[in-house]
Amino acid sequence: MESLKDNWLSEGLVDFEYKKYIVLAYLKSIRKNFGEKKLYPFFSDLVFHYKNLLKVRSNKDIIYDSFPKEISKADFQKLKLSYKKMIDDDELMKELEEIVLYAIPQFEIAMNEGKEIYDLVEENIELEPVGISPLSNDEGYIFLSEVKTTDLKVFNYKLTIFESVNEKFRGINITFLEKVTKGIGNTYESIKLNIVKKYKHLPNPATYLIHSKLPCPFEETLFPIAKRIFLKHLSQAA
Repeated sequence: MESLKDNWLSEGLVDFEYKKYIVLAYLKSIRKNFGEKKLYPFFSDLVFHYKNLLKVRSNKDIIYDSFPKEISKADFQKLKLSYKKMIDDDELMKELEEIVLYAIPQFEIAMNEGKEIYDLVEENIELEPVGISPLSNDEGYIFLSEVKTTDLKVFNYKLTIFESVNEKFRGINITFLEKVTKGIGNTYESIKLNIVKKYKHLPNPATYLIHSKLPCPFEETLFPIAKRIFLKHLSQAA
């Protein structure tokens, strides 16, 4: 079990021992991935469910959000009656409260384990520009290097802006281009020159080297953390 349904708390049998089994099975699978230094999507999934538990603890009506949204009007009326019956059932709510109070600290322990892995990986990632940086960092290249390998992954990145009524949010699109071999005769600067010649739409691109000093799974850990670090760096430089 590597994921929980969004409505795991209210779905099926509302029984403390049964839900405790579900929580422990879920956290066991999460810890198995953490043991392999695999963070995503497991860590973000864990945080999502933890926040939902906090909402339930502070407001029992949040259980209503666990029910399916896309249903017919007739079914919705039945659902409202079932929901009202659930909320009015003191024994049932007491059972749910007991489940929530048990689950929250268990989730917190697992989240701390995930955060320790995240912090360790983050501390061992270095970021630096390659060559002269242009005035605009909105688009360019990322060279991603890992310890104990001569492989260098080359990505194109583009910053995107999402606007709401009051705020602007920065996002980033990253596309894998190719893999090259680094070495004495093939420096980061020379690789950048070759990339510029090959992909001519950016004559003077911003280029950054991201190097990991810690071996870890690429897709599940290194890449998502490197992406966060890189976006944070560009946001601070803007």
